[in-house]
Amino acid sequence: MAKELLLEIGAEEIPAGFVPKALAAMEEMIAKELAAARLDYSLIKTVGTPRRLTLVVQGLPTMQPDAEITAMGPSKKAAFTPDGSPTKAAEGFAKGHGVSVSELTIVETDKGEYLSVTKQERGRPTHELLAELLPKLVAAIPFKKSMRWADLDIRFARPVHWMVALFDGSVIPFSFGPISSGNVSRGHRFMANQTFPVRDFSHYLEECERHFVIVDPERRQEIIRKEIHRVAKTTGGHLLPDEALLDEVTFLVEYPSAIVGSIPAEFLVVPKEVLITSMRSHQRYFSVVDEAGKLLPYFITVPNTLAEDPNVVVKGNERVLRARLSDARFFFDEDRKVTLASRIEGLKNVVYQQKLGTSFEKMERFRALAELLAEQLNPSVKSQASRAALLCKADLVSGMVGEFPEVQGIMGREYALHDGEEPAVAQAIAEHYLPTQAGGELPASDAGAFVSLADKLDTICGCFGVGLIPTGAADPYALRRATIGIISIIVDKGYRLSLETLVDNALNQLSAKLNRPQAEVQKDVLDFFRGRLVNLLANDHPTDVVEAAITAGFDDLADVAARVTALAAFRQREDYQALTAAFKRVCNIVKDGVDAPVEPSLFQDEAEHTLYKAFQEAKVKAEAETARQAYLEALAEIAAVKWAVDGFFDAVMVMAEDEKIRTNRLALLTAISRLFGRIADFAKLSG
Repeated sequence: MAKELLLEIGAEEIPAGFVPKALAAMEEMIAKELAAARLDYSLIKTVGTPRRLTLVVQGLPTMQPDAEITAMGPSKKAAFTPDGSPTKAAEGFAKGHGVSVSELTIVETDKGEYLSVTKQERGRPTHELLAELLPKLVAAIPFKKSMRWADLDIRFARPVHWMVALFDGSVIPFSFGPISSGNVSRGHRFMANQTFPVRDFSHYLEECERHFVIVDPERRQEIIRKEIHRVAKTTGGHLLPDEALLDEVTFLVEYPSAIVGSIPAEFLVVPKEVLITSMRSHQRYFSVVDEAGKLLPYFITVPNTLAEDPNVVVKGNERVLRARLSDARFFFDEDRKVTLASRIEGLKNVVYQQKLGTSFEKMERFRALAELLAEQLNPSVKSQASRAALLCKADLVSGMVGEFPEVQGIMGREYALHDGEEPAVAQAIAEHYLPTQAGGELPASDAGAFVSLADKLDTICGCFGVGLIPTGAADPYALRRATIGIISIIVDKGYRLSLETLVDNALNQLSAKLNRPQAEVQKDVLDFFRGRLVNLLANDHPTDVVEAAITAGFDDLADVAARVTALAAFRQREDYQALTAAFKRVCNIVKDGVDAPVEPSLFQDEAEHTLYKAFQEAKVKAEAETARQAYLEALAEIAAVKWAVDGFFDAVMVMAEDEKIRTNRLALLTAISRLFGRIADFAKLSG
C-alpha cells in the first residue's frame, strides 16, 4: 500500500531569497535519492515559509523491491595471469562484492571481455532507508550562505529548532546536531507560539493554518496579491505592479495582511523612481499610482501579523519611512547645488576596473564610439549622443546614487534637466543603462541607443581584452546581459551595421589597455556574440533554423534576425521538405564550391539550359528581394528553381569525365548554392 513521507525543518527566519532555491533543491535531491533506492512515488511537493522548509512525498511503497544487481569489474586480461590464476584485481573485486572468484562471470562488451558479478539484493523496509536518507538530505540543502551556531559541528542557513519526520504517520528517527525528529511542529512565532502534533501532510496544513501559518507559498502569495490590490483601491489609485517584490515578500511572512500608509507630501518633489526604490529596497513597501502612472502619496506594507490596532502599525511604518525619505530629500537638494557637468572631473577618482582604468577613461572611450555610431546611423543626433555620453556617468559621484545605486541614470536625467540640458540629452542619459534585464525596456531614442551600445560594447571588449571572460555561471561584469542588450537594441532598431567593424572600433579605443592580441580578442568577442545570438533567437524559433541562418553570416545582426524570421515562416510551406532536400543535394555536391564562370556553350543537355535559365531569372528577383530584406519573398523566388534542379539531376551526370564539362556543371550548382546560401545554410536544417 502506498504511503506518505512528511519532512519539516523548522528554523529561525531564513532569508527570503534562500527559501525558494532550498525548496527546489530538496525536491531534486529527494527524487535522486529515491531513484537510487529503487523507491517509486506518485508525487513530490515542497512548501515553506521563512521559518520552515517542508517536503512531502506521496505514493511510496512500504518495502523496497528486491533487485538483481550486476556490477562490472576489471578486464579479463587484468584479472587473470597467462596461466589462468586470478590477480589481485580479480580477488579484490570478488571480495568487495562478498563472493569468491569462482562465482565471477566473464561477459563480452564492446570494449572486450570483463569480469562481472550478479547478486540478488533483498529489499529493505522503506522507513529504514528513509532514516538513513533524510539526515543526509537535511545536511546537503544548499544555501548561498550558511552558519554554525553554539559549538555544533553542523551548518544551516539559520539555527534549526525542530524537525518533523513521518512515514505513514510514524516518526522516522534521526538527528541533525542536537535536534531529533518527531511529530511536533510549531505555530506562528508571535500569534501562536506553541507546539502541535501532526499526523500527515493534510493534517499538517490544517494545523499550521489554525496556528496562523499559511505554509503553501502559492496560496500565501495569492492572499498577498489580493490584499495589496484591495488596499490600493481604497486610496483611489491602483497598485504599481512589482512581481519581484511580491515574490520576496511571500517568503518574508507566514500569515500576511496588508496595510496602507501615507507618504508626506513634502517628499513628492523627489523623483518618483527614488521614492519607489527607497520604499521597495529598504522597507519592502509596494507603491500606489494613478491611471497616468503618477506616484500617489501612499505605500502598502505586508506585516507578518494581524495587527490589533492597524493605526499603530501604520504610524510606526510612516515614522521609519519619513527618516528614510528625509535622507533622499537631503541628497536630492544637495546634489542640485552643483551641475552634473561639474561632476565629470570626479570620475577620474573612480576606478572602473583596475586593468581598464577609471570611469572617466571609460567614458572617453565609449563617447568616441557613440559618436561613430551616430555618424553612421543618424548624424543628426551626434551632438546629443556625444553630450549624453559625456554626462551619463557623472551621477555616479552624486550623493543620491551613492545612497541609492539603483537610480543611476535616472538621477543623471533629473540633474541634467535641472541644469538646463536638452531634454533629448537627459533622456539619453537615462536610457543608456537600458535594457537592465533580458526582455526589458529598450532605449526609445537613437541618442540613448548609441550611448547604450557604446557603453556596453566597451565593457565587453575591455573585459575580454584583459582576460575577464565569463566562465560557467560566473559573470561578475554581466557580460552576457550586456551582449544580449546590444543584440536586442540593434534588432529592435533595425540598425544596419557590421558587428565586426563595431568590435574593431571598440578595441581600437581600448588598444592601450589590452593585454592580449587584438585579433584574438576580436575572435573571442564575436564567438561570444554568436552564442548569445543563438540563445536569444532560439527562444522564438527552431534551433536548426537559427543555426542555418547564423551559419550563413551574422555580421549584420538586424539582417540575421530578419533571415531567421523568414526561414521559420518558409518552413511552414507544404513543399518545404522537398525544397530543402533539393537544396541540400546541391550543397552536398559542391561543398566548398567551384570558383569558375558558368559557360552556357559547354552545356550538353537541355536540362542544363533549363536550369541555367531558371537560375538567372530567380537570381535577379531574389537579389532584388534580398536587397530590401524581404527574405521570405526571396526564398519563394529561389524555391521556384526546385523543379529545374530536380530535372537537372534526373538528366545529367554532374561528375562527367570531361574536366571542362564537369567543372562547368559544378560552377552552375555553386552559383545556385551561393544564391540561397546568402540567406541560410540549408545543410543545417533538419527534415
